[in-house]
Amino acid sequence: MLQTTVVQLSSQSKAQAFALPFKDVGITDIPIVGGKNASLGEMLQQLSPKGINVPDGFATTAHAYRYFIEIAGLEEKLRQLFAELDVEDVVNLRQVGKQARSLILQTPFPDELQEAIVQGYQSLCGRYGADTDVAVRSSATAEDLPDASFAGQQETYLNVHGVQGVLEACHKCFASIFTDRAISYRQIKGFDHFEVALSVGVQKMVRSDLASSGVTFSIDTETGFKDAALITAAYGLGENVVQGAVNPDEYLVFKPTLKQGFRPILEKRLGTKEIKMIYAIGGSKFTKNVSVPPEQRRQFTLSDDEILTLAQWACVIEDHYSTVRGAYTPMDIEWAKDGVTNELFIVQARPETVQSQKVQNVLRTYHLLKERSGSSPTPLARGRAVGEMVGQGEARVILDVHKIDQFQAGEVLVTNRTDPDWEPIMKKASGIVTNQGGRTCHAAIIAREMGIPAIVGCGNATTVLQTGQDVTVSCAEGEEGRVYGGLLPFEVNEVALEKLPRTRTKILMNVGNPEEAFSLSAIPNDGVGLARMEFIIANHIQAHPLALLNFDELEDELARYKIAELTAQYEDKAQFFVDKLAQGIGTIAAAFYPKPVIVRMSDFKSNEYANLLGGRQFEPHEENPMIGWRGASRYYDDRYRDGFALECQAMKRVRAEMGLVNVILMIPFCRTPEEGQRVLTEMAIHGLVRGENGLQVYVMCELPSNVTLADEFSQVFDGFSIGSNDLTQLTLGLDRDSSLVARLFDERDHAVKRMIQQAIATAKQCDRKIGICGQAPSDYPEFARFLVEQGIDSISLNPDSVLKTLLEIAAVEAG
Repeated sequence: MLQTTVVQLSSQSKAQAFALPFKDVGITDIPIVGGKNASLGEMLQQLSPKGINVPDGFATTAHAYRYFIEIAGLEEKLRQLFAELDVEDVVNLRQVGKQARSLILQTPFPDELQEAIVQGYQSLCGRYGADTDVAVRSSATAEDLPDASFAGQQETYLNVHGVQGVLEACHKCFASIFTDRAISYRQIKGFDHFEVALSVGVQKMVRSDLASSGVTFSIDTETGFKDAALITAAYGLGENVVQGAVNPDEYLVFKPTLKQGFRPILEKRLGTKEIKMIYAIGGSKFTKNVSVPPEQRRQFTLSDDEILTLAQWACVIEDHYSTVRGAYTPMDIEWAKDGVTNELFIVQARPETVQSQKVQNVLRTYHLLKERSGSSPTPLARGRAVGEMVGQGEARVILDVHKIDQFQAGEVLVTNRTDPDWEPIMKKASGIVTNQGGRTCHAAIIAREMGIPAIVGCGNATTVLQTGQDVTVSCAEGEEGRVYGGLLPFEVNEVALEKLPRTRTKILMNVGNPEEAFSLSAIPNDGVGLARMEFIIANHIQAHPLALLNFDELEDELARYKIAELTAQYEDKAQFFVDKLAQGIGTIAAAFYPKPVIVRMSDFKSNEYANLLGGRQFEPHEENPMIGWRGASRYYDDRYRDGFALECQAMKRVRAEMGLVNVILMIPFCRTPEEGQRVLTEMAIHGLVRGENGLQVYVMCELPSNVTLADEFSQVFDGFSIGSNDLTQLTLGLDRDSSLVARLFDERDHAVKRMIQQAIATAKQCDRKIGICGQAPSDYPEFARFLVEQGIDSISLNPDSVLKTLLEIAAVEAG
């Protein structure tokens, strides 16, 4: 049967066939089989030889659909229906859509079309077995285009068996060209309803009901950062991930060093994964949702090797489509793992349609002005932020899609989750908040495409938010989105990047939060002058490293309980510290790669370490911890040496396993050159050898001894970074934590400036790089001018000060 079909196909034009095997179509055949099916054929032909698995199948053609409409005389009846259409009227849209679908479903297929579908399915059965299970998916000719995804506008049917089942599913797919959401979407995008045709793809099912599935984007969906692949994963068939019915696991992989053979998994975020879709046995439904056992929910869906394989495939697919299209083309890819064979498969790939269409030469940033609200507002709900924006309006809680006609333009939609049936009102919303879903769910994709902020996966949004309540939806504070009560003030800043000057003095940034790194990298910069470990340790790890190493001996029962919760996936609790620190620093290093990223080893003071979970057991009480046991003096001390070893292991992983050799390490509060050498010796024990694999080690220049012995420190370290806060307090002899002498603290004091002047001069004489990462140049433009005049190599600024200080420095350099 298969041979006969191939002979027939080779003797006639593709455009006149009723059905075509996937292997006979490619990306140029979108007008014939739609974007989805053309892409599947393209990957089967071009990418299967490169190791990418794609399930086989066949597609009905646009000609088949148009033949069906023409033979049955349906176009005139449909045009009469659409003459009364008003997509802004939800009730009218429903009526027109329902009547259009009924017309299609009540009209039988012509014999020729039915025979072509039967032959195609029987060919699949000949390869995979009798009554083989297939997915039947719609693929419109205006779909999966670079500027319009049409994702989910038509129907998909999973676990379809038998000739009759396939014919019925294909018929329903034809009718779904007139779903309410498809009609509305075409109208918004300016597509003629009668110019668009529908192809149906019939594809062998991957048994992900017995394993897992999800979505991969070859670009960061929120920031448009091109060098990261985002993978989402949950148990069972993939519809739950796409529709946002589950909060999936998320993984982030850095593409440039992945292509070099490294293993750069930047983030692994555990999702709740409460349900999974599996095959239904018997009855009228093909699939059903069941609960996932609690122990499985607490496990990651994918192994590291599988994460890296999917990311590698995303790179191959993106590179191929970019070549074919002649322009950079990030991709939105659906994948599935077969629970029988344990193989991974790609089941769909389409161009990403939001970030790739953004204007790249304008930097737009939103800032929530909490201080102007008169208080420090507490979020009512939290979830995953989608779109780095702020939206406001009255909340409208809707739990049933049949009640979307209650929604008013400008309101904030609050619901469990959305699917394409919600789209007629989503375009009118000022923000979207859902209980369920991850960054690749339906609500997230549509919100990005519509240019509105969304917060997904809140869990309790429909409970804590009330219809009619004024709310502010903030997605401008990192990866966590927050819903606040009231209409909080905010501002929007736009900068035309091509108009910014370049400076001789390097402009770097101070970055502590990995969640902001991709966004911040879009600001013009020459790298990171200070990446702080402290934020990651305090916010992502939360536990004292020695408490993790000595978990079984912990005396604080509450700390022990909280650490056990945090590290539930880890038998070796210390490995939790290494993983989280490596991922956090790795994300910052990747965001700015290949520019230098200077990472300061931990600089908590003993009282701050004591406040970490389990920390009091391992920390002394000091009268003045500001000038006590901190920085370099801890690293080689037997009381903290093992904790420093974990920091070193994490940094070695970032450089050696992730391939992020742009990381420069920096030692804080190093009192003498001899102490510096002891620290380097300690680092070398853990595989961080200065000079090996290009490793540079800098020292903070923040003590008077660092200045007066700068020539000797130059023999130990590769460069200096001035810490103006500590240098000021120790030059002027005051504790910057003391409110009694706070009025005397001023980095612009003549004594401090003379110290800085001397440090720069000595570093230059010793051929060492010297920059500054303290607060002063961010706060005082005149201080930045002073530094430039002294010939400093680089100035590292807080992100919100970069642009204004850049202009100031350019003016100084211009004379």
